[in-house]
Amino acid sequence: MGLIYEIPETFWTLFRSPNRDIYIEALLRINDEYQYNNYFLSRELCLEILNDMYEGKKIDFEKEEADEEPEIFDTTASRVLTWLLRAQWLKKLEDFGSMVTNIVIPDYASVFIEAFERLNSDEEETEIYIQNVYAALFSFQNDKRNSIAMLRTALVNTKKLNKALQDMLHNMDRFFGRLLNQQSYADLLREHLEGYVEEIVKKKYHILKTSDNFYLYKSDIKAFLRKMREEDEWVETLGTEGMEILDQIERGFDDIEHRIFNMDKEHIKYVRATVMRLTYLLRGESDTKGLVAKLLNRIGQEDDTGPLLKKAAAKMNFSKFDILSEKSLYKRRKGKKDFISQMAREEEEEKELSREDVLLLNRIQTRYTKQEIETFIEDHMKDEKMDLRDVSIQSEGEFEKLILAYDLCTRKNSKYQVITEDAGIKEDGNYRYPELVIVRREP
Repeated sequence: MGLIYEIPETFWTLFRSPNRDIYIEALLRINDEYQYNNYFLSRELCLEILNDMYEGKKIDFEKEEADEEPEIFDTTASRVLTWLLRAQWLKKLEDFGSMVTNIVIPDYASVFIEAFERLNSDEEETEIYIQNVYAALFSFQNDKRNSIAMLRTALVNTKKLNKALQDMLHNMDRFFGRLLNQQSYADLLREHLEGYVEEIVKKKYHILKTSDNFYLYKSDIKAFLRKMREEDEWVETLGTEGMEILDQIERGFDDIEHRIFNMDKEHIKYVRATVMRLTYLLRGESDTKGLVAKLLNRIGQEDDTGPLLKKAAAKMNFSKFDILSEKSLYKRRKGKKDFISQMAREEEEEKELSREDVLLLNRIQTRYTKQEIETFIEDHMKDEKMDLRDVSIQSEGEFEKLILAYDLCTRKNSKYQVITEDAGIKEDGNYRYPELVIVRREP
Protein backbone atom coordinates (compact mmCIF):
# COMPACT_ATOMS: atom_id res chain seq x y z
CA MET A 1 0.00 0.00 0.00
CA GLY A 2 3.05 2.30 0.24
CA LEU A 3 3.02 3.57 -3.35
CA ILE A 4 -0.72 4.35 -3.22
CA TYR A 5 -0.20 7.01 -0.56
CA GLU A 6 2.53 8.64 -2.67
CA ILE A 7 0.22 9.26 -5.65
CA PRO A 8 -0.73 12.97 -5.88
CA GLU A 9 -4.27 14.08 -6.67
CA THR A 10 -3.28 15.59 -10.02
CA PHE A 11 -2.04 12.17 -11.17
CA TRP A 12 -5.61 10.93 -11.77
CA THR A 13 -6.47 13.77 -14.14
CA LEU A 14 -4.84 11.78 -16.95
CA PHE A 15 -7.76 9.32 -16.95
CA ARG A 16 -10.31 12.14 -17.15
CA SER A 17 -8.41 14.13 -19.77
CA PRO A 18 -9.90 14.28 -23.29
CA ASN A 19 -6.28 14.16 -24.55
CA ARG A 20 -5.31 11.06 -22.60
CA ASP A 21 -4.40 9.07 -25.75
CA ILE A 22 -1.78 11.69 -26.62
CA TYR A 23 -0.30 11.70 -23.13
CA ILE A 24 -0.22 7.90 -22.81
CA GLU A 25 1.54 7.58 -26.16
CA ALA A 26 4.15 10.11 -25.01
CA LEU A 27 4.66 8.25 -21.73
CA LEU A 28 5.23 4.96 -23.54
CA ARG A 29 7.77 6.55 -25.87
CA ILE A 30 9.69 8.25 -23.03
CA ASN A 31 9.60 5.04 -20.96
CA ASP A 32 11.00 3.07 -23.88
CA GLU A 33 14.02 5.39 -24.05
CA TYR A 34 14.20 5.50 -20.25
CA GLN A 35 14.77 1.73 -20.01
CA TYR A 36 17.80 1.76 -22.29
CA ASN A 37 19.49 4.84 -20.87
CA ASN A 38 22.26 4.29 -18.35
CA TYR A 39 21.52 7.54 -16.51
CA PHE A 40 18.70 10.10 -16.30
CA LEU A 41 16.98 11.59 -19.33
CA SER A 42 17.56 15.32 -19.64
CA ARG A 43 14.66 17.64 -20.40
CA GLU A 44 16.23 18.50 -23.74
CA LEU A 45 16.48 14.81 -24.66
CA CYS A 46 12.81 14.23 -23.78
CA LEU A 47 11.79 17.16 -25.98
CA GLU A 48 13.92 15.79 -28.79
CA ILE A 49 12.29 12.33 -28.45
CA LEU A 50 8.78 13.79 -28.53
CA ASN A 51 9.60 16.14 -31.41
CA ASP A 52 10.76 13.16 -33.45
CA MET A 53 7.54 11.31 -32.61
CA TYR A 54 5.29 14.23 -33.62
CA GLU A 55 7.26 15.21 -36.71
CA GLY A 56 4.94 15.47 -39.70
CA LYS A 57 1.83 14.84 -37.58
CA LYS A 58 -0.99 17.22 -36.80
CA ILE A 59 -2.09 16.86 -33.16
CA ASP A 60 -5.47 18.32 -32.16
CA PHE A 61 -5.77 19.08 -28.44
CA GLU A 62 -9.09 19.46 -26.67
CA LYS A 63 -9.58 21.85 -23.75
CA GLU A 64 -8.61 20.38 -20.38
CA GLU A 65 -11.13 20.59 -17.56
CA ALA A 66 -8.80 22.58 -15.28
CA ASP A 67 -7.48 25.00 -17.91
CA GLU A 68 -8.79 28.52 -17.38
CA GLU A 69 -6.75 30.11 -20.15
CA PRO A 70 -4.90 27.98 -22.71
CA GLU A 71 -1.15 28.44 -22.50
CA ILE A 72 0.97 29.13 -25.54
CA PHE A 73 3.75 26.62 -26.28
CA ASP A 74 6.45 26.61 -28.90
CA THR A 75 5.90 22.96 -29.93
CA THR A 76 3.57 20.05 -29.32
CA ALA A 77 6.39 18.25 -27.52
CA SER A 78 6.83 21.07 -24.96
CA ARG A 79 3.08 21.19 -24.33
CA VAL A 80 2.84 17.43 -23.70
CA LEU A 81 5.95 17.34 -21.49
CA THR A 82 4.76 20.33 -19.44
CA TRP A 83 1.37 18.70 -18.82
CA LEU A 84 2.93 15.38 -17.74
CA LEU A 85 5.23 17.19 -15.31
CA ARG A 86 2.34 19.22 -13.92
CA ALA A 87 0.21 16.05 -13.44
CA GLN A 88 3.30 14.46 -11.82
CA TRP A 89 3.44 11.48 -14.14
CA LEU A 90 7.01 12.71 -14.63
CA LYS A 91 9.22 14.55 -12.16
CA LYS A 92 12.04 17.06 -12.59
CA LEU A 93 15.33 16.41 -10.88
CA GLU A 94 17.69 19.38 -10.90
CA ASP A 95 21.41 18.69 -11.23
CA PHE A 96 22.98 21.94 -10.02
CA GLY A 97 26.48 20.65 -10.59
CA SER A 98 26.05 20.28 -14.32
CA MET A 99 23.20 22.81 -14.56
CA VAL A 100 20.93 20.22 -16.21
CA THR A 101 17.26 19.43 -15.55
CA ASN A 102 16.73 15.67 -15.61
CA ILE A 103 13.39 13.89 -16.05
CA VAL A 104 12.58 10.78 -13.98
CA ILE A 105 9.57 8.45 -13.83
CA PRO A 106 8.22 8.04 -10.27
CA ASP A 107 7.70 4.52 -8.94
CA TYR A 108 3.92 4.81 -8.84
CA ALA A 109 3.81 6.08 -12.42
CA SER A 110 6.09 3.24 -13.58
CA VAL A 111 3.49 0.70 -12.41
CA PHE A 112 0.77 2.32 -14.51
CA ILE A 113 3.02 2.75 -17.55
CA GLU A 114 3.82 -0.96 -17.39
CA ALA A 115 0.07 -1.65 -17.43
CA PHE A 116 -0.31 0.62 -20.47
CA GLU A 117 2.43 -1.35 -22.25
CA ARG A 118 0.70 -4.65 -21.53
CA LEU A 119 -2.62 -3.30 -22.83
CA ASN A 120 -0.91 -1.97 -25.95
CA SER A 121 1.23 -5.04 -26.61
CA ASP A 122 0.42 -7.94 -28.95
CA GLU A 123 2.80 -10.23 -27.04
CA GLU A 124 1.04 -13.30 -25.70
CA GLU A 125 1.46 -13.59 -21.92
CA THR A 126 0.62 -17.28 -21.82
CA GLU A 127 3.75 -18.03 -23.84
CA ILE A 128 5.96 -16.19 -21.36
CA TYR A 129 4.48 -17.84 -18.27
CA ILE A 130 4.66 -21.41 -19.54
CA GLN A 131 8.28 -20.93 -20.59
CA ASN A 132 9.11 -19.48 -17.16
CA VAL A 133 7.60 -22.53 -15.42
CA TYR A 134 9.62 -24.87 -17.62
CA ALA A 135 12.85 -22.89 -17.14
CA ALA A 136 12.42 -22.73 -13.35
CA LEU A 137 11.81 -26.48 -12.95
CA PHE A 138 14.61 -27.39 -15.36
CA SER A 139 17.04 -25.10 -13.54
CA PHE A 140 15.96 -26.41 -10.12
CA GLN A 141 16.61 -30.02 -11.15
CA ASN A 142 19.93 -29.48 -12.89
CA ASP A 143 21.61 -26.74 -10.86
CA LYS A 144 22.44 -27.80 -7.28
CA ARG A 145 22.97 -24.16 -6.25
CA ASN A 146 19.26 -23.40 -6.62
CA SER A 147 17.07 -23.26 -3.54
CA ILE A 148 13.39 -23.93 -3.04
CA ALA A 149 12.76 -20.31 -4.08
CA MET A 150 13.06 -21.51 -7.69
CA LEU A 151 10.05 -23.77 -7.10
CA ARG A 152 8.11 -20.79 -5.76
CA THR A 153 8.96 -18.95 -9.00
CA ALA A 154 7.45 -21.82 -10.99
CA LEU A 155 4.33 -21.69 -8.79
CA VAL A 156 3.94 -17.92 -9.26
CA ASN A 157 4.12 -18.25 -13.04
CA THR A 158 1.64 -21.14 -12.96
CA LYS A 159 -0.83 -18.91 -11.09
CA LYS A 160 -0.24 -16.06 -13.56
CA LEU A 161 -0.87 -18.39 -16.49
CA ASN A 162 -4.11 -19.55 -14.87
CA LYS A 163 -5.18 -15.95 -14.31
CA ALA A 164 -4.41 -14.99 -17.93
CA LEU A 165 -6.47 -17.93 -19.22
CA GLN A 166 -9.32 -17.12 -16.85
CA ASP A 167 -9.40 -13.51 -18.04
CA MET A 168 -9.34 -14.69 -21.63
CA LEU A 169 -12.24 -17.09 -20.98
CA HIS A 170 -14.37 -14.54 -19.13
CA ASN A 171 -13.81 -11.84 -21.76
CA MET A 172 -15.06 -14.02 -24.61
CA ASP A 173 -18.66 -13.18 -23.66
CA ARG A 174 -18.29 -9.62 -24.99
CA PHE A 175 -18.04 -11.04 -28.51
CA PHE A 176 -21.49 -12.57 -28.14
CA GLY A 177 -22.94 -9.13 -27.33
CA ARG A 178 -21.21 -7.51 -30.28
CA LEU A 179 -22.37 -10.37 -32.50
CA LEU A 180 -26.05 -9.87 -31.65
CA ASN A 181 -25.82 -6.09 -32.21
CA GLN A 182 -24.94 -6.48 -35.90
CA GLN A 183 -27.91 -5.74 -38.16
CA SER A 184 -26.46 -6.56 -41.58
CA TYR A 185 -24.67 -9.48 -43.16
CA ALA A 186 -21.60 -7.37 -44.05
CA ASP A 187 -21.24 -5.94 -40.52
CA LEU A 188 -21.58 -9.38 -38.95
CA LEU A 189 -18.95 -10.87 -41.24
CA ARG A 190 -16.59 -7.96 -40.52
CA GLU A 191 -17.11 -8.36 -36.77
CA HIS A 192 -16.38 -12.08 -36.97
CA LEU A 193 -13.30 -11.86 -39.20
CA GLU A 194 -11.70 -8.65 -37.93
CA GLY A 195 -12.85 -8.92 -34.31
CA TYR A 196 -13.16 -12.47 -33.06
CA VAL A 197 -10.86 -14.27 -35.51
CA GLU A 198 -8.04 -11.71 -35.23
CA GLU A 199 -8.18 -11.16 -31.46
CA ILE A 200 -9.20 -14.55 -30.10
CA VAL A 201 -8.48 -17.27 -32.64
CA LYS A 202 -5.17 -16.00 -34.03
CA LYS A 203 -3.69 -14.15 -31.07
CA LYS A 204 -4.99 -15.99 -28.01
CA TYR A 205 -7.09 -19.08 -28.57
CA HIS A 206 -5.15 -20.63 -31.43
CA ILE A 207 -1.74 -20.20 -29.83
CA LEU A 208 -2.78 -22.52 -27.00
CA LYS A 209 -3.63 -25.28 -29.46
CA THR A 210 -0.31 -25.28 -31.32
CA SER A 211 2.99 -27.00 -30.56
CA ASP A 212 4.65 -23.59 -30.12
CA ASN A 213 3.30 -23.05 -26.64
CA PHE A 214 1.47 -24.91 -23.90
CA TYR A 215 1.55 -28.45 -25.29
CA LEU A 216 5.23 -28.15 -26.17
CA TYR A 217 6.21 -27.79 -22.51
CA LYS A 218 3.35 -29.52 -20.66
CA SER A 219 4.64 -33.10 -20.94
CA ASP A 220 8.19 -32.10 -19.88
CA ILE A 221 6.89 -30.13 -16.90
CA LYS A 222 4.77 -33.06 -15.74
CA ALA A 223 7.76 -35.36 -16.15
CA PHE A 224 9.83 -33.03 -13.91
CA LEU A 225 7.12 -33.05 -11.25
CA ARG A 226 6.67 -36.83 -11.41
CA LYS A 227 10.40 -37.41 -11.04
CA MET A 228 10.67 -35.18 -7.96
CA ARG A 229 7.62 -36.84 -6.41
CA GLU A 230 8.67 -40.46 -6.97
CA GLU A 231 12.42 -40.46 -6.33
CA ASP A 232 13.40 -40.75 -2.64
CA GLU A 233 16.38 -38.43 -3.04
CA TRP A 234 14.18 -35.58 -4.24
CA VAL A 235 11.54 -36.23 -1.58
CA GLU A 236 14.18 -35.84 1.15
CA THR A 237 15.62 -32.72 -0.50
CA LEU A 238 12.27 -30.95 -0.90
CA GLY A 239 10.81 -31.71 2.50
CA THR A 240 7.24 -30.89 3.48
CA GLU A 241 7.27 -27.33 2.11
CA GLY A 242 8.65 -28.37 -1.27
CA MET A 243 6.12 -31.19 -1.67
CA GLU A 244 3.28 -28.77 -0.93
CA ILE A 245 4.57 -26.45 -3.68
CA LEU A 246 4.67 -29.41 -6.09
CA ASP A 247 1.04 -30.21 -5.19
CA GLN A 248 0.00 -26.63 -5.95
CA ILE A 249 1.84 -26.60 -9.30
CA GLU A 250 0.21 -29.91 -10.33
CA ARG A 251 -3.19 -28.61 -9.26
CA GLY A 252 -2.54 -25.44 -11.26
CA PHE A 253 -1.79 -27.42 -14.43
CA ASP A 254 -4.98 -29.44 -13.99
CA ASP A 255 -6.88 -26.13 -13.78
CA ILE A 256 -5.12 -24.90 -16.94
CA GLU A 257 -6.28 -27.92 -18.92
CA HIS A 258 -9.84 -27.52 -17.62
CA ARG A 259 -9.86 -23.86 -18.66
CA ILE A 260 -8.56 -24.69 -22.13
CA PHE A 261 -11.36 -27.29 -22.40
CA ASN A 262 -13.92 -24.65 -21.40
CA MET A 263 -12.46 -22.26 -23.98
CA ASP A 264 -13.01 -24.97 -26.59
CA LYS A 265 -16.68 -25.11 -25.60
CA GLU A 266 -17.05 -21.31 -25.71
CA HIS A 267 -15.36 -21.23 -29.10
CA ILE A 268 -17.81 -23.82 -30.48
CA LYS A 269 -20.74 -21.87 -29.00
CA TYR A 270 -19.55 -18.67 -30.66
CA VAL A 271 -19.13 -20.32 -34.06
CA ARG A 272 -22.64 -21.80 -33.81
CA ALA A 273 -24.09 -18.44 -32.80
CA THR A 274 -22.35 -16.78 -35.74
CA VAL A 275 -23.78 -19.30 -38.20
CA MET A 276 -27.30 -18.90 -36.75
CA ARG A 277 -27.04 -15.10 -36.88
CA LEU A 278 -25.81 -15.23 -40.48
CA THR A 279 -28.71 -17.50 -41.41
CA TYR A 280 -31.17 -15.14 -39.75
CA LEU A 281 -29.76 -12.07 -41.54
CA LEU A 282 -29.59 -13.83 -44.91
CA ARG A 283 -33.24 -14.88 -44.69
CA GLY A 284 -34.51 -11.37 -44.07
CA GLU A 285 -37.86 -11.13 -45.84
CA SER A 286 -37.22 -13.96 -48.27
CA ASP A 287 -39.09 -16.75 -46.48
CA THR A 288 -41.75 -17.39 -43.89
CA LYS A 289 -39.34 -18.11 -41.05
CA GLY A 290 -37.54 -14.81 -41.58
CA LEU A 291 -40.81 -12.84 -41.60
CA VAL A 292 -42.11 -14.59 -38.49
CA ALA A 293 -38.83 -13.94 -36.65
CA LYS A 294 -38.97 -10.26 -37.64
CA LEU A 295 -42.59 -9.98 -36.49
CA LEU A 296 -41.85 -11.61 -33.13
CA ASN A 297 -38.89 -9.29 -32.56
CA ARG A 298 -41.11 -6.29 -33.29
CA ILE A 299 -43.83 -7.47 -30.88
CA GLY A 300 -41.21 -8.19 -28.22
CA GLN A 301 -40.10 -4.55 -28.23
CA GLU A 302 -43.47 -3.41 -26.81
CA ASP A 303 -44.17 -3.29 -23.08
CA ASP A 304 -47.78 -4.33 -23.71
CA THR A 305 -47.75 -6.99 -26.44
CA GLY A 306 -51.53 -7.53 -26.42
CA PRO A 307 -52.59 -4.98 -29.09
CA LEU A 308 -49.92 -6.03 -31.57
CA LEU A 309 -50.65 -9.72 -31.02
CA LYS A 310 -54.38 -9.08 -31.66
CA LYS A 311 -53.58 -7.08 -34.79
CA ALA A 312 -51.24 -9.79 -36.08
CA ALA A 313 -53.84 -12.49 -35.39
CA ALA A 314 -56.42 -10.59 -37.46
CA LYS A 315 -54.09 -10.31 -40.46
CA MET A 316 -52.22 -13.63 -40.53
CA ASN A 317 -53.55 -16.54 -42.60
CA PHE A 318 -52.70 -20.06 -41.44
CA SER A 319 -54.74 -21.90 -44.09
CA LYS A 320 -51.76 -23.29 -45.99
CA PHE A 321 -51.75 -27.07 -46.17
CA ASP A 322 -48.19 -27.36 -44.85
CA ILE A 323 -49.21 -25.45 -41.69
CA LEU A 324 -52.62 -27.05 -40.97
CA SER A 325 -52.83 -30.77 -41.62
CA GLU A 326 -54.27 -33.92 -40.12
CA LYS A 327 -50.82 -35.20 -39.20
CA SER A 328 -49.99 -35.42 -35.55
CA LEU A 329 -47.72 -32.71 -34.17
CA TYR A 330 -45.68 -35.33 -32.36
CA LYS A 331 -44.53 -38.85 -33.05
CA ARG A 332 -45.58 -41.63 -30.74
CA ARG A 333 -42.64 -43.37 -29.16
CA LYS A 334 -42.31 -47.03 -29.97
CA GLY A 335 -42.67 -49.47 -27.12
CA LYS A 336 -39.66 -51.30 -25.81
CA LYS A 337 -39.12 -54.76 -27.24
CA ASP A 338 -38.11 -57.64 -25.07
CA PHE A 339 -34.55 -58.83 -25.28
CA ILE A 340 -35.34 -62.28 -26.72
CA SER A 341 -37.27 -60.91 -29.70
CA GLN A 342 -34.33 -58.71 -30.68
CA MET A 343 -31.91 -61.61 -30.83
CA ALA A 344 -31.06 -62.61 -34.38
CA ARG A 345 -31.18 -66.27 -35.36
CA GLU A 346 -27.76 -67.78 -35.32
CA GLU A 347 -26.54 -68.66 -38.74
CA GLU A 348 -25.74 -72.25 -39.40
CA GLU A 349 -22.09 -72.99 -39.16
CA GLU A 350 -20.59 -73.37 -42.56
CA LYS A 351 -18.19 -76.17 -43.29
CA GLU A 352 -14.59 -75.03 -43.00
CA LEU A 353 -12.91 -74.76 -46.37
CA SER A 354 -9.85 -76.86 -47.06
CA ARG A 355 -6.64 -75.43 -48.40
CA GLU A 356 -7.48 -76.69 -51.89
CA ASP A 357 -10.91 -75.04 -51.72
CA VAL A 358 -9.39 -71.69 -50.72
CA LEU A 359 -6.90 -71.80 -53.58
CA LEU A 360 -9.63 -72.81 -55.96
CA LEU A 361 -11.79 -69.86 -54.90
CA ASN A 362 -8.92 -67.48 -55.40
CA ARG A 363 -8.28 -68.94 -58.84
CA ILE A 364 -4.58 -69.05 -58.13
CA GLN A 365 -3.94 -72.77 -58.11
CA THR A 366 -5.19 -73.26 -61.64
CA ARG A 367 -3.20 -70.33 -63.02
CA TYR A 368 0.30 -71.66 -62.31
CA THR A 369 1.69 -75.20 -62.28
CA LYS A 370 4.26 -76.53 -59.85
CA GLN A 371 6.88 -76.46 -62.60
CA GLU A 372 6.19 -72.75 -63.27
CA ILE A 373 6.64 -71.93 -59.59
CA GLU A 374 9.94 -73.85 -59.42
CA THR A 375 11.12 -72.04 -62.55
CA PHE A 376 10.23 -68.73 -60.90
CA ILE A 377 12.40 -69.66 -57.90
CA GLU A 378 15.32 -70.86 -60.03
CA ASP A 379 15.27 -67.69 -62.15
CA HIS A 380 15.74 -65.53 -59.04
CA MET A 381 18.39 -67.71 -57.34
CA LYS A 382 21.93 -66.45 -56.92
CA ASP A 383 24.56 -68.62 -55.22
CA GLU A 384 21.94 -71.31 -54.54
CA LYS A 385 19.55 -68.97 -52.71
CA MET A 386 16.71 -66.59 -53.55
CA ASP A 387 17.01 -63.48 -51.36
CA LEU A 388 13.78 -61.46 -51.53
CA ARG A 389 15.73 -58.31 -50.60
CA ASP A 390 17.26 -58.50 -54.09
CA VAL A 391 14.01 -59.39 -55.87
CA SER A 392 11.76 -56.73 -57.37
CA ILE A 393 8.06 -57.58 -57.77
CA GLN A 394 6.55 -55.55 -60.59
CA SER A 395 3.27 -57.28 -61.45
CA GLU A 396 0.33 -59.04 -59.85
CA GLY A 397 1.38 -62.34 -61.49
CA GLU A 398 4.86 -62.19 -59.92
CA PHE A 399 3.31 -61.44 -56.55
CA GLU A 400 1.02 -64.49 -56.85
CA LYS A 401 4.00 -66.65 -57.82
CA LEU A 402 5.87 -65.37 -54.75
CA ILE A 403 2.97 -66.43 -52.50
CA LEU A 404 2.79 -69.86 -54.14
CA ALA A 405 6.58 -70.19 -53.90
CA TYR A 406 6.37 -69.68 -50.15
CA ASP A 407 3.53 -72.25 -49.99
CA LEU A 408 5.62 -74.71 -51.99
CA CYS A 409 8.59 -74.31 -49.62
CA THR A 410 6.45 -75.26 -46.60
CA ARG A 411 5.60 -78.70 -47.99
CA LYS A 412 7.52 -81.73 -46.75
CA ASN A 413 8.34 -83.09 -50.19
CA SER A 414 9.52 -79.70 -51.54
CA LYS A 415 13.01 -79.18 -52.93
CA TYR A 416 13.18 -75.77 -51.22
CA GLN A 417 12.90 -74.34 -47.74
CA VAL A 418 12.52 -70.83 -46.23
CA ILE A 419 14.92 -69.17 -43.77
CA THR A 420 12.77 -66.85 -41.62
CA GLU A 421 15.25 -65.55 -39.03
CA ASP A 422 15.31 -61.73 -38.61
CA ALA A 423 13.02 -61.23 -41.60
CA GLY A 424 12.16 -57.60 -42.16
CA ILE A 425 9.39 -56.11 -44.30
CA LYS A 426 10.04 -54.86 -47.81
CA GLU A 427 7.79 -52.34 -49.60
CA ASP A 428 8.20 -52.66 -53.37
CA GLY A 429 5.88 -50.23 -55.11
CA ASN A 430 2.32 -51.48 -54.50
CA TYR A 431 3.49 -54.74 -52.89
CA ARG A 432 4.61 -55.45 -49.34
CA TYR A 433 6.16 -58.78 -48.28
CA PRO A 434 8.72 -60.19 -45.77
CA GLU A 435 12.39 -60.25 -46.72
CA LEU A 436 12.69 -64.06 -46.68
CA VAL A 437 15.49 -66.22 -48.08
CA ILE A 438 14.62 -69.39 -50.06
CA VAL A 439 17.36 -72.05 -50.32
CA ARG A 440 17.58 -75.62 -51.56
CA ARG A 441 16.55 -78.23 -49.03
CA GLU A 442 19.26 -80.72 -48.12
CA PRO A 443 18.38 -84.21 -49.35
